[in-house]
Amino acid sequence: MNRSQDNDSPRSEVLALIPARSGSKSVPGKNLRQLLGKPLIAYSIEHALHCRLITRVIVTTDSPEIADVARAHGAEAPFLRPAEISADDSRDVEFHHHALQWLEAHEGYRPRLVVNLRPTHPIRRPETIAHAIEIFAAADEADSLRSVRPAVESPFKMWRIDAQGFAAPVATLEGVSEPYNMPRQTLPLVFWQDCYVDITRPDVIFEQGSTSGQRILPFLIDEECVDIDYEDELEAAERLLVRLSAKDPPQRPLGPRCPR
Repeated sequence: MNRSQDNDSPRSEVLALIPARSGSKSVPGKNLRQLLGKPLIAYSIEHALHCRLITRVIVTTDSPEIADVARAHGAEAPFLRPAEISADDSRDVEFHHHALQWLEAHEGYRPRLVVNLRPTHPIRRPETIAHAIEIFAAADEADSLRSVRPAVESPFKMWRIDAQGFAAPVATLEGVSEPYNMPRQTLPLVFWQDCYVDITRPDVIFEQGSTSGQRILPFLIDEECVDIDYEDELEAAERLLVRLSAKDPPQRPLGPRCPR
């Protein structure tokens, strides 16, 4: 899908990239698993297709089968991703770089913004994605936008085991010698990246070798959703989809700034 728009608008060439490699150890065949009668990847494709500010939707995959399913649900899959950037330890910047380089070399196409929609997140609102795009498009000083939500647990109460077998704090806090002994209510509010939506600029990918860059704009999400990493989360996603379809729409996103 490729809908050209005015270059001075946030709508000017906003590419949605949906990464869907074939390998998944925790949930085999995850991207094609059925969720209420549809393959999991179809949900993210629909989110992108129904977002008023996304002008093109491409699935980047190493699997011909996933590519065929993506096309059947309305996305493009003009290339296959190389196996060497489709492994468990492959980084997001690798498939972003490959996709943008391929599109520029073969089509002379370079979008203004790139929206990363992971197929493991089947519950999103297209208007929320559009709101994130509008916020980021207006923030020229930001390298990227990342959706976050309040973390359930505080990193100031977390530990790792060091080489000597002793507990060492994961996070330190300037001016506080033992934050792990402080009341939870007195510790700073922290946020968890929730994979709802990430947005970046091609220049950040090519020039900084990163999808996030140095200046990351937080976009606070206040919606029920699930990110599927394990088998039981597929069932949880189905239950949530059924429940949300039977109730009023959830709250809109709170926006790009963290509350104080």
